[in-house]
Order: sequence, then C-alpha cells, then structure tokens
Amino acid sequence: MYAINLQSAICAIMKKGSILIVDDNKNVLTALRILLENYFETVTLLSSPKQLYALLREAAPDIVLLDMNFSAGINSGNEGLFWLSEVKKHDADLPVVLFTAYADVDLAVKALKQGATDFVVKPWDNAKLVATLQAAYSLRESRNSVRQLRERQSILSEELNREQAVCWGASEAVRNLCRLIEKVAQTDANILITGENGTGKEVVAHEIQRLSSRSKEVMITVDMGAVTESLFESELFGHVKGAFTDAKADRAGKFEAANHGTLFLDEIGNLSYPLQAKLLNALQSRQVVRVGGNQPIPVDIRLICATNRNVHELVKKGEFREDLLYRINTIQVEIPPLRERKDDILPLAEFFLKKYAKKYSKKDISLSPETIDKLQAYRWPGNIRELQHTVEKAVILSEADALQITDFYLNPSASASVKLDSMTLEEAERVLIQNALKRNRDNLSAAAAELGITRPTLYNKMKKL
Repeated sequence: MYAINLQSAICAIMKKGSILIVDDNKNVLTALRILLENYFETVTLLSSPKQLYALLREAAPDIVLLDMNFSAGINSGNEGLFWLSEVKKHDADLPVVLFTAYADVDLAVKALKQGATDFVVKPWDNAKLVATLQAAYSLRESRNSVRQLRERQSILSEELNREQAVCWGASEAVRNLCRLIEKVAQTDANILITGENGTGKEVVAHEIQRLSSRSKEVMITVDMGAVTESLFESELFGHVKGAFTDAKADRAGKFEAANHGTLFLDEIGNLSYPLQAKLLNALQSRQVVRVGGNQPIPVDIRLICATNRNVHELVKKGEFREDLLYRINTIQVEIPPLRERKDDILPLAEFFLKKYAKKYSKKDISLSPETIDKLQAYRWPGNIRELQHTVEKAVILSEADALQITDFYLNPSASASVKLDSMTLEEAERVLIQNALKRNRDNLSAAAAELGITRPTLYNKMKKL
C-alpha cells in the first residue's frame, strides 16, 4: 500500500502540461488516457479530427498525438499529413507526434520534413511512448522560453532605442553631423566615429543604431581599452566549458550576443597590435570560433567603432593595422570638439540645466548673463561630458535661482586666455598632463594614450612634477 501511494505521489509531481490525442479507435483512446494521465496534467481525447480546430483553440494543448489514418481501408497516411499541416497553421511551434499502425520509413521522413516532432508505430511500447511525448513537451517548453525571451528582448530593445531627448546643438557643424548620421544609418556600412573624449561618440553610435534597419535589435558595447589580452577572445568570441580553469559552462561572446544587431567597439585605438589580427579575422570571415571549440559560428552584425586617437597616425607608426583600419572605416564620422563650435555651448548648457533642475527639483533656475559669457569663453577640454557634469554640480550646490559663475568649477588652465606658449616647458607639461588625467578620469593608460606616451613615461613625469 505504501509503495502504491509513493508511486502515485511521484507521478503527481511529474505531471506537466496538456496533451491532445486524436485517434478514431476508442480502445486506443481509453488505453492512452489510462497511461498518460499519470504523466500529464490534462489528457484530452478526440475520436474525429473534424473537431480539431475547435479543440486547438479551447484546450490549447502543449502536444498533439495524431493518428495518420481515419478512413476505413485507407492506410496511405495522407490524412495524417493533412491534419499535421492544419495544426501547424494554427501554431507552428506546437509539437505533433504522429501515430500509425503501418511502419513506413519514407512516410516517416515525409512527416518529419513537414514539421512532425516524432513518429510512433502501433502497437507501442509504453515506456518509449512516454519518453517520446515527454521529449516533445520539453521541446514545447524550450520553444515557449525562446519566444518569451525574444518578446522581452524586443520590448527591451524598443525601450533602449526609444528616441530620447538629446540636444545636439545649433551650429553648422552639428547640422552637418546630423545629416551625415541620417545618411549612413540607413546602410549596413562599417562606421568609425572619431573625436576627443567627451564629444559624444557613444551618443552618436546609439543614434545611428536608432535610425538603422536594426533598431529593434540589441546594440552590444565593448570597451576595447578595458579588455585584457588574456580575456580578449573569451569576451568577444565566447568559450566552451572546460576551455580554461574558470570556464565552468559554455558562454557566448559579444559577437554572438550582437547577432542581427549592432556591435559597438569603443576606444578601438587602444587595442594591442597582436589582438588586432584576431579581430580582423572575425570581421573578414563574419564568423567566430569559441575558445576551446572548433565549430565556426556565423554572425550577422552592424559594426560601429569609436576612438579618441588619430588612427591614421597610428598606422604610420606601425601601431595599428592598415587592413583593419580599412575594414572598420567604410565611413568616418568626425565629431568636432566643443571649443570649435561655441554656438553649441549655450544650447547644451540650457539643455543640461533643464534636465538637472527637474531631476533635483530646482524650479525656475537659470543662468546669469555673466555666467553665460564665462561658459562660452571657456575652452571645455573635457567637451560635452565636462559641460554636463559642471552644470549638474552647479545645480546641486546652488541655493539661488540664477546660477552665478562662482557656482561653476572651471579649470583655470583651460581658460581661453591661457596660452601654452607663455609658460615654461615644465609648466606646459604639467597643464597638459593634468588636463589629460581630468578628461580620462585619472585613467593613466587612457591619459598616456591621449598624450602619445607610454604609461610608465606618464607615471615618471607625474612623479617628477
């Protein structure tokens, strides 16, 4: 008695999903109901396929077990193939297991090609039939999970790519930039975005993605300067379980994650020469091989790269592969620094002022005339990013409705009146290093790259100064 109760309890725990059985033999239906009620939450029986349309809508089964012959004296299986196609019209992902008393290899192959999940021959083996149907249910669950993930990704992509309030400025340079972005976004051409730190290269990349035919797909961003040489291939191309010590499971790389979408490689000028060859190979072949694997995986991506360095000069110095530059630089989008488009300073400052006034509940806040003059005279070495952070800080700390110049921290060394040629060599070097460190948020490697020196050289100069 205890054994029977235990078995019943186990079966109850294992029960999952619903199955619809379509067979014109009532004895078969009864036997299958007795067997399969132990494994499925709902078992629906149907003796004629003519009611199949209604039951597919009402019962919404997870699996269909479908006989292939319903008319007396006919065993061609064509009836089963017809109803298989009807089920697939209703739900292409619904697993259908075909059931027949006539084993025919050609018929089985034909059925599988038309979308059947499996093929079972009567008389059946209970264990094999249950295993086949449970495998079909697992397939149904997997397909549902994939569909839900795609739906969530679609919603997430729409949210990420939804047009946000962005102030580009009012200058002629910005108008030309916007026209260029609109043109190149509609193509799948590889784009290289260049410009100083803080000019908004990532914002431009997102705008290109938003306007592109891949706007509903994801955009994956990789900071090439932050990827170590030892993890480069794993990060970009993925790895298989056991490929190295910490590879405890298969993992897709950034290329695979960006499949059908956009891959944004930021600071590509910081990529070491040996790694450039590996990147070039993946871009040329449009496929990747996971670390520890040997199976090429095709990838379909739109490539956007960005750098604050002069890549053409790096090519001349032998620090950047010319063939890689040609590969990533079908179209170059150059973003001019803020100091070269002073007409954009006030619109940008007012845009950020409105944004942070709302965020920090500072109503009716404005810029004083003196402040406007000072902001427009400042050189903004950190470009738009520096302006944004400066305005945010001023909004937070100010207690008056009109922001005064004293509310803003502006680096005196970046004033428009400061001339490097009026300084000693040591003074000029100090200012250049300080500005580079500030723009790169004290990242020595990035600051050294901007200054065109090595990290150890920068460190030694800082120690001396």
